[in-house]
Amino acid sequence: MACADFASGLVHWSADTWGNESMPLLGKRFLRPFRIHHLNPDDFLLRDFVDTNGDVSMLLLPLLVATACTPADSPHTVAAILFAVAFAAGSCLTNQVHQWAHMPRPPRLVRVLQHHGIILGRDAHERHHAPPFARNYCIATGWLNAPLTAVGFFPSLERLVTLSTGLRPREDDACFYSERPTSRP
Repeated sequence: MACADFASGLVHWSADTWGNESMPLLGKRFLRPFRIHHLNPDDFLLRDFVDTNGDVSMLLLPLLVATACTPADSPHTVAAILFAVAFAAGSCLTNQVHQWAHMPRPPRLVRVLQHHGIILGRDAHERHHAPPFARNYCIATGWLNAPLTAVGFFPSLERLVTLSTGLRPREDDACFYSERPTSRP
């Protein structure tokens, strides 16, 4: 679950921070919804189950296919297969957990899991939705948000990317501020 939380943070940070909607394949389908979501967090509540969870499932599919094709012929391979399956299981509902964190009143079992810190809760996630939207990226469980923020992980990563490429984090955010959408793009 911690690895799934970290991976969700890296993907969320990447989509929130780099690139723009004109990028082939990724722009309109992946990056634009992340950026719009900051301006209208409730936009996420308008998505059905497939739209909410389909992208993560498609990203996990190659991992699961590779795992299914891997012969379990040694203890190390079995451990790797179990890790991959557990990682996929922990990751597959990342966006669903994120959507629940935006619901004013999620299902009762979800509220219990949120209250006990097992999955990301509304209060914990609201910290991410304050400009400049540059912290608390982990959305599978939220467990790693505090330690990663404490060590300055994402700002350090941003400096490294900027030094390496010259790109500036969230450089195109201003173009989304003028849109103020009221429903899903």
